[in-house]
Amino acid sequence: MSVLCYNKACGQRFDPEKNPEGVQYRNKPLGYTGCTKGPHNKEKPPEPVKPDVRSLGEKKDGDDQRPKFSEYIISAPLPQEAIRRPSVDEPMVRLQHKVSTSLKQALERLKLSENTAEQQEEDNNELKIGTSCKNAGCTKSFDGPASELEECSYHAGFPIFHEGMKYWSCCKRKTCDFNTFLSQEGCTKGSHLWRKKDDGKKVVPCRFDWHQTGAQVIVSIYAKNAVPELCYVEANATTLDIHVIFEGEKEFVQKISLWGVIDVSKSLINMMAAKIEINMKKAEPMLWARLDLPLPAPPKEEEEEEKEESDSDDDEVD
Repeated sequence: MSVLCYNKACGQRFDPEKNPEGVQYRNKPLGYTGCTKGPHNKEKPPEPVKPDVRSLGEKKDGDDQRPKFSEYIISAPLPQEAIRRPSVDEPMVRLQHKVSTSLKQALERLKLSENTAEQQEEDNNELKIGTSCKNAGCTKSFDGPASELEECSYHAGFPIFHEGMKYWSCCKRKTCDFNTFLSQEGCTKGSHLWRKKDDGKKVVPCRFDWHQTGAQVIVSIYAKNAVPELCYVEANATTLDIHVIFEGEKEFVQKISLWGVIDVSKSLINMMAAKIEINMKKAEPMLWARLDLPLPAPPKEEEEEEKEESDSDDDEVD
């Protein structure tokens, strides 16, 4: 009767009465040949001792057979302390700016066109016959020196178009017909204006937006062809003061009380042909809920006092 050999890497069956000495152990499934020769072994080796699963606090003899290892305690880093918000009265610092090549090229083209326009104005400095009056609502034209003595009838206000009605803000004669609106006689008397007045720079609204990364807040101002020599941005840790001159005579001014705190020394301005980017370095790595800090709500005590005063005034009237 054949029995199974329990030698490692053998796994053959043999007859105990015919057990030669020079058998080489071999693992058939893997194809490995043993390195030792000897007789087959019919005795099964003892099974390894398995540790018992038990509740905490119990200790048995099998504890010594468990693998021992060193325990490491990993602690999370301590949270950073929030930066105290600096005062708004800190001195303002002018941010450094970088001018892109595209903006330099655009400004050079504008200078060439402006020089051409100025040359044409110099050539046409004299008033020509037929030049129309620039006052709103005046239909007169220049016919010679005698036209300087004529009285001009014009509208000093500005046109208003609201809910289908058209009228001037100065006289408010409303009409729904556009031709009737244009033919309305001026309500103000004065002198003719043959050349447009140079009003200089005028403050206008300009679209701007913002976004943020983990370390920066970027404000984008969509002002075309800004003049680097006339533009500047001043800031302290909590306030941003913007002055931009663009498209020749337009001026954009905006002062923002920032939601978070910035590092002014690491903030700068990038000026491009189509927009201006203000890159502000965050003083602490946190997400901003919004760009500007809303004004604080009035205390409830003041509101209650105002209500009491209004109620007392109503009682006195009654």
